[in-house]
Amino acid sequence: MDQPVSLRERKKDQTRRLLMRTALELFERRGFDRVSVAEVAAASSVSKKTVFNYFACKEDLVLGAGKHHIDEPARAVRERRAGQTPHDAVREYLLTALAERQPMTGLSASPYVRRLQRLIADTPALTARNLHYQQESRGLLAEALAEEGASEVSAALIAAQILAVQEVLAAQNARRVLAGESPDSVYADAVTATEHAFHLLERGLGDLLRRSAATTTYADSD
Repeated sequence: MDQPVSLRERKKDQTRRLLMRTALELFERRGFDRVSVAEVAAASSVSKKTVFNYFACKEDLVLGAGKHHIDEPARAVRERRAGQTPHDAVREYLLTALAERQPMTGLSASPYVRRLQRLIADTPALTARNLHYQQESRGLLAEALAEEGASEVSAALIAAQILAVQEVLAAQNARRVLAGESPDSVYADAVTATEHAFHLLERGLGDLLRRSAATTTYADSD
């Protein structure tokens, strides 16, 4: 059963959301590069130190909400079932995220998420930081692949191919939504594109690292 959220955790979450929304309003109004962390803090009635207690850097005031997705592809690979390849595990993970309209797929209907997407697309510093997180995600996925016997080079190549697919698909979805299409109207095409992309990937990667029924998973060993 889920543990109840404490009052302290609720207050922390409220502060985090306040900082992000205040920052977004200031960044939209004046430009990301023209607003300091101190100004975000003052507008939120907290100290600059408090901001950095919640966010490692200024860019995370925009990108921080999606940081929990960084390790998800690696986790999907580690927890995949018997008979499933790494690329199929990530495909399944992405299809679930599409069905849930998660923001990382580009299919969110949230006006707030769309504002974030526009700001990221229009701000080189945010685009660069986002690329850093994509690289971090690829590194974590490569580690998961190497744990199962892939060489360092093979693990890096496989991770790069799988996550390049994810990034291209998400960018395509986001472009259509930002252009005015509803996430629901894009969904069927997004699923088709995902299936097509991973079909092409599968033809290149084939049965590499397919998990046998005898392999013990991390979930099985808990």
